[in-house]
Amino acid sequence: MASRKLTIALDRYDRHIPFFMGMVETPPSFSLQALEVGMVPPRRDGVDRHKRMMIGHEFDIAEVSLASYIMSKRAGAPFSAVPVFPRRLFSQNHIFVNVDAGIEIPKNLIGKRVAIWAFQVTMSVLAKGDLQSEYGIPWREVEWHTERPEEIAWSNDSVTLHRIPDGRTGAEMLIAGDVDAYIHPHPPEYIFMHPKVRRLFPDPEAECRRYWDKNGNYPIMHVLAFKEALGNEVEGLPQALISMWDDAREQADEAYIDFNYTMMPFGRYTFERNADTFGANSWPSGLAVNRSDLERFVGYMADQLLIPEIISPEELFHPSVRDT
Repeated sequence: MASRKLTIALDRYDRHIPFFMGMVETPPSFSLQALEVGMVPPRRDGVDRHKRMMIGHEFDIAEVSLASYIMSKRAGAPFSAVPVFPRRLFSQNHIFVNVDAGIEIPKNLIGKRVAIWAFQVTMSVLAKGDLQSEYGIPWREVEWHTERPEEIAWSNDSVTLHRIPDGRTGAEMLIAGDVDAYIHPHPPEYIFMHPKVRRLFPDPEAECRRYWDKNGNYPIMHVLAFKEALGNEVEGLPQALISMWDDAREQADEAYIDFNYTMMPFGRYTFERNADTFGANSWPSGLAVNRSDLERFVGYMADQLLIPEIISPEELFHPSVRDT
């Protein structure tokens, strides 16, 4: 069988550098062209990776939003995935408030106006779910303002959303006081030090560690998806993708042993503290070790009416890798 030439679209993260540099070995059944495609900001090969994959079917393999993948998969889109999760974030790092909004504790968000990228993107789903389950803030008791159209077409008559006017952003509205809080997976740099803005949690790192200690989850943002037909057409593709990504992640880990790998003089110590908290591998692949995280997120999606019922994590992945 001839080797297939496949495209893989990834963002520019440390664990993906080996793909872009050609340092990840592929099996005889296929070769990879690694494309650097971002969401915000654009990368070498453009932007809107999720839409270009889930709607345009442009790539063979791509890192995509977990929420968008679940919604697309459930609607019958011709994709499958492997339990590889290239992007993880704690929601507690991504919630900002206007200093004049009277928000001193999380429960003060009840009844407030909160800007989000879109209702169904993964960070929005995670933050709404975490605010409800961890801090007692029912998502229905917040006024949601969305910055852009939904990645996957969705609506529900029982959910009221307010669209931010064209030409404005949630961050700009937060500074102006036109919304009270702002949640975004890619917050613009200018809000971090703006005098009108502060984080909801005064010590977000400590809050993230508390969340980890309680739940044992480093929340998943993205999953590695591929065109479903390739699972049968390319021998060993799903298993190889897991092995290749794990190899790339291990290469990234090894680089941090060098004190001068980053421009941060104390980056090595941060790496060591992370290992103390999360263990030797904070980015594990496989279904078993990520099951509780996936079940929690699917529960959030069902509660927020994005899917009609709970689905099992096994349903999300190619049959050949469900026992990983």
